[in-house]
Order: sequence, then C-alpha cells, then structure tokens
Amino acid sequence: MGARLQIRYRIARTQRDADGGLIVSKQRFGQTPSQTVGPFFHFGLPYENDNNLIVGDAQGQRIVVEGRVIDGQGEPVPDCMLEIWQANAAGKYDHPEDTQDKSVDRGFHGFGRCSTDKDGIFRFHTVKPGAVPGPGNTLQAPHLVTFVFGRGMLKQLLTRIYFEDEAHNVNDPVLGLVPNARRSTLIAGKTGPATYKLDIVLQGNGETVFFDY
Repeated sequence: MGARLQIRYRIARTQRDADGGLIVSKQRFGQTPSQTVGPFFHFGLPYENDNNLIVGDAQGQRIVVEGRVIDGQGEPVPDCMLEIWQANAAGKYDHPEDTQDKSVDRGFHGFGRCSTDKDGIFRFHTVKPGAVPGPGNTLQAPHLVTFVFGRGMLKQLLTRIYFEDEAHNVNDPVLGLVPNARRSTLIAGKTGPATYKLDIVLQGNGETVFFDY
C-alpha cells in the first residue's frame, strides 16, 4: 500500500528478570467480556468521531467522502466505526517510513475516524490524496485505506475507497487484482463538485471487496 502504516497497538512483551527468568505478575484478571470488535467503543475509544482530517491551511482539493454501511439484508448498520489512512495531496504519507522527497502537509493529518449514525451514514472531510508508489515501479491511484469495525466482528475489515474520476485507476496494481464485476464496490462516485459517495456492504449481494492482511 505504498508507505506501510504503523501498527499502533502491540501485545506487551513478557517481562523477565536479570537471569532471564519469567516475572509472574500478582495481578488478578477477570473474565474477558467479549472477544468481538464493538462492545467497548464508547468506553475505549474517546476520539471515535475525528472525521475532519483538515487541521489548518491544507494543500490540495478539499473533499467530502460519505456513504452508508449496510448489512446483508440491505439494512443500515448504526454501530460501526470506520478508520481511514491516506496520503496528502502530493502523495506522501505523514509517516517516517515514507521516504519520498516530498513535503509533509502540516495543515492536514492522514488519519481519521468516524462512527456511523442511526442510518448507517459516515462522512469524512479531507483532501483528495495524490497517487502513491506501488510495488516495483507501479503507481497506485489515489485512495483511502479503510478499516471497518463493527459489533460481532472478530477482526476489523480492510478495504479501499478509490475515486471514479481518477485516470490512474486503470493501472492501479490493487484494482487490477479485483474482478471487473466487483471493482465498483471500491470506487466512490462523484455526487457533487467536491463530494464522493460509496456504500460499504458487509455481506450478500454487492458485498464490498475486503482484503486479507
């Protein structure tokens, strides 16, 4: 996905003493209430609605990306959360592993988070990302890396949001792996001068393409 994104949460390392022996904690642990994603959003994620990625005089075209999260019955899902990661308008991630000789835009940060409302609607205010390097000498079309968290999911889902008016879509190495009949599930349509819309379908007819990671 171009510049690799940092894994922000890691399992704590086992503690050892000076001789290499294990240090056993005396702390008592209760039963874990759930193993699925979702039940603790309001408790554990105080910044669940950070859906405006523009924090100053950001460069590039300001856009709105919106849509709905829909279940297999075509019903809206009101308790999902979406996270997006993206490059800035110049195609650079604000991350140390992106070593391109391009400037970081201090008026913009490349991470956002948004909960769906009672109608399953999400909305991000951001800038349209630039194209980013892909495997080998390829170039990836502008896109948003998108994680979907929801109640009952054992693991968050990974997908992408592309833009229908981007010429680079034709040669994007990831879109090229997706069958033609399903590519539309990854491409947001332009519904206004600076607004793009894409619904995310969790299962069933028209299911969004999700990627392994």
